[in-house]
Amino acid sequence: MIDDVYNARILDFAGNIPRMGKLEDADAEASAHSKLCGSKVKVWLKMDGDHVANFAHDVKACALGQASSSIMAANIIGASASELREVRETMRKMLKENGPAPEGRFADLKFLEPVRDYRARHASTLLTFDAVCDCLDQIEARRAEEDAA
Repeated sequence: MIDDVYNARILDFAGNIPRMGKLEDADAEASAHSKLCGSKVKVWLKMDGDHVANFAHDVKACALGQASSSIMAANIIGASASELREVRETMRKMLKENGPAPEGRFADLKFLEPVRDYRARHASTLLTFDAVCDCLDQIEARRAEEDAA
C-alpha cells in the first residue's frame, strides 16, 4: 500500500529538513531533477580533503525526495567521498534490485525501503544522491586538472 511509503517517519523527515539554503563558499554545486514528478534538488558541497566539511541544499520535491534529502543533510558532514558513492549505490540497489538498506551513519534510509514497490517514486528518492555524486565528480575533475597543471 502507498500508505507504507508515506509512513510517519518519512513524513517526519520530510517536515524537518536540516541545512536548507545556499553555501557561498562551496567547492561544487549540482542539481538533479525528476522529469516524472517534477521534483528538484540543488546541493552545495564543501570538502576538506576527502571528507565533507559543509553542505547545504534547496529541496523542491515530493515527500520522498524531501525525506531522502533530510536524511542526507543530517548525516553528510564528515562523510568521505567513497562513503557517499557507496550509499548512493546501496540506495539504488535497495530500490531497484531488492538489496539491503544502507547501514552506519545513513541507516535511517531504511525507512525508504517501501519505495522499492513504487518504481515511479525511485527517481525522486535518489535525487539527493545523484546531486551529491555530481558535486564529487566536479571536485575530483578540478583536482585532477590542478594536479596535471
